[in-house]
Amino acid sequence: MCGIVGVIGKTDATAVLLGGLKRLEYRGYDSAGVYVNDQAGHDHLVKAVGKIAALEAAIGPDVQGVMGIGHTRWATNGKPTEANAHPHVSNDERFYLVHNGVITNAAALRAEYLSDVTFASDTDTEVVVQLVAAFARAGEATKAAFRHALQLLDGSYAFALVDRLDPTALYIAKNKSPLLIGKGAGFNVVASDALAMLDQTDQFVALNDEEIVTLTKTAIQIETLAGDPVTREPFTVHLDAHDTGKGTYEYYMLKEIDEQPAVMRRLVATYTKDGAVQLPAALLKALAGASQLVIVAAGTSYHAGLVGRGLFESLAGIPTSVELASEYGYHQGLLTAKPFFIFLTQSGETADIRQVLVQVKAKGYPSLTITNVGSSTLAREADYALELHAGPEIAVASTKAYTAQVALQALVAKGLGVALGQPAAAAFDVVHQLGLAAAGQQALIDQKSRLHELARDLFATTRNAFYIGRGTDYYISLEAALKLKEISYVQAEGFAAGELKHGTIALIEQDTPVVAIITDPATAAHTRSNAEEAAARGAKVLFIAAESEAEPSDQLIIPDIDPRLSPLLTIIPGQLLGYYTSYDRGYDVDKPRNLAKSVTVE
Repeated sequence: MCGIVGVIGKTDATAVLLGGLKRLEYRGYDSAGVYVNDQAGHDHLVKAVGKIAALEAAIGPDVQGVMGIGHTRWATNGKPTEANAHPHVSNDERFYLVHNGVITNAAALRAEYLSDVTFASDTDTEVVVQLVAAFARAGEATKAAFRHALQLLDGSYAFALVDRLDPTALYIAKNKSPLLIGKGAGFNVVASDALAMLDQTDQFVALNDEEIVTLTKTAIQIETLAGDPVTREPFTVHLDAHDTGKGTYEYYMLKEIDEQPAVMRRLVATYTKDGAVQLPAALLKALAGASQLVIVAAGTSYHAGLVGRGLFESLAGIPTSVELASEYGYHQGLLTAKPFFIFLTQSGETADIRQVLVQVKAKGYPSLTITNVGSSTLAREADYALELHAGPEIAVASTKAYTAQVALQALVAKGLGVALGQPAAAAFDVVHQLGLAAAGQQALIDQKSRLHELARDLFATTRNAFYIGRGTDYYISLEAALKLKEISYVQAEGFAAGELKHGTIALIEQDTPVVAIITDPATAAHTRSNAEEAAARGAKVLFIAAESEAEPSDQLIIPDIDPRLSPLLTIIPGQLLGYYTSYDRGYDVDKPRNLAKSVTVE
């Protein structure tokens, strides 16, 4: 969740660090800080609680340097205070350190090695910087002291360390938390996310776990913790830094909602040719040999996986389960002889999902990562990777990544089903259906003013709300409720409509908002009946129905599409209802409280 930036060899290091931190704001944070050094005996440490703007205001004109490190903190150990903000400094003011991750044995290390040290913060990170200083005082050179400390750590980390006595190098290390080196002309950078430094370079070097890097303005020296040298070529990140701008939009979320029809068309263009799905032959062969598919995901991606299960089972005929990564990493069920694992992740850095991938690789099972970041850890470490091509998603609440995940699963399921000779796959015109989805999404996006009115009428003052549906409509109820709760703080829940009478209907009071989603012909009448039962008990019901299942009194009509892909359309009202509710309440739509875009610690 925390964000790291670093630079060496740039005369405007402070500006580079601040720019990188601003581009990392989407990850979520509660405080920020920078340390800069001019390599001529002058250095500065500045930290602030709150927004990057507060840090920027605290930085005076004399805070300049040619190298430095910066950080946005998400509180895990210790409250959001200036003392707990990064960078942390050793007691002798020699070493400065920023950290993303959690050191699980920090208390034990503090007791064993640092009982005589006075700590300035409540963080696990300060334990590490004080360890480095202690080993340096004992006579170890900087890199040796850093390596010594790393070898004692349990948990996850991405570190950037500066020795103020020799500010000609940055020392970098990674284990389980994301970190990239950026290669420039006469300078180098480091960042948690390539987006942070795209205005500086598009050449990045991936780091593996338990590697340590000595970074100067002209060299990148990578070693294992054991000291073995590592050679790794840079890769190019194909993103335009301008793509991360809001343009004329007040919030990224609305921009990203509007981009969804284009994402549908981009996926069709990328993964089909002359109406046929085009996937890597090796991936298709591996999928076709599976006796079971296991989709592992978290949050919004988990909801996309629920939709994907129906696509894979109906089109490819392979039993498919969907697992929450945070649970599956510790409690795994029985598997068939030849399972194939599919990891759904927007960022490609989700810690819970990566934990499962590590276990899957150890057991020799094949895996596919579907992600929006082709250079991410999960994309690199899985056997196969497919990119969502949704473009940068900056708002914390995922929108276009969700619909891209659903659409790409449909493409993969179609391609796999055809490879297996499944009649259902042959009959499923995925290109046409995704074309309908793009057109339908645009039609719904064009009804923004209507959805704004509905949001005002339904959620203006409520503290709780319910979404109900059956089948894929239930899955979209889960995702739509999540969109509402995460950005507007309304306690919204998604329920299977048939379960209302098994307890949930007891929560219905006068004017309780209930959104009924009705697109599946097999269950439309039943869901409508459940919604009417809620209305009879005082609920204020909003009906969102497919055109073929609609009644004259329904407030919002969804264009018809194959029911298996209806979530590509029904989520648009869910996204916009959440957006306008948050907007009308005066909240920061893109950066809701207590949430981070990339969950990089368990």
